[in-house]
Amino acid sequence: MNSQHVMIMGIGCILYRDEGFGVRVLERLMTEYAFPDHVSLVDGGVLGVNLLGVMSQADQLIVIDAIRNKGIPGTPYRLEKKAISDRIRLKNSLHQVDFIEALTLCQALDKVPETVYIGVEPEDIDTLSLEMSPRVQNSIGTVMDMVLAEMNRLGVTYCKRDTPLPLENRCVPSPHPLNDRKSSCA
Repeated sequence: MNSQHVMIMGIGCILYRDEGFGVRVLERLMTEYAFPDHVSLVDGGVLGVNLLGVMSQADQLIVIDAIRNKGIPGTPYRLEKKAISDRIRLKNSLHQVDFIEALTLCQALDKVPETVYIGVEPEDIDTLSLEMSPRVQNSIGTVMDMVLAEMNRLGVTYCKRDTPLPLENRCVPSPHPLNDRKSSCA
């Protein structure tokens, strides 16, 4: 059994079309899958550096977000190690720069989680809308599979729920205790 604390964190702002991609994927994972107690699912929203305390609790961190890479909208990406900061510093999203700052500040706490960044190329992160663009919306399943592949790589067991759970507290960003969803597989 894996006793490392694994954290799956969706970040982004759901008010700006594809910018909320990471949070939307996290919502689907929360409702459709059950994970063991050492796995937490966290809606990081746009809290950036304010996530320092939450992030430093993780041994393994899987971040889900929209990732601008000058590619075709909906193209999935997986980044790790130095590629994370190199790629994100080029994006026009302040929450990503703040996220990298928080990850860097984890060093001061001597608790830097092993991090993998998963996401897709957004089409529109500027339009005020709760609806994602169709190509990005259609990528949710692919990115969910990528996150689950990371769980497999880490030796974490999970199970698909027979009936998806209702999604509650949609707009409550972590680290609110109601938003750190933990559930065990039977």
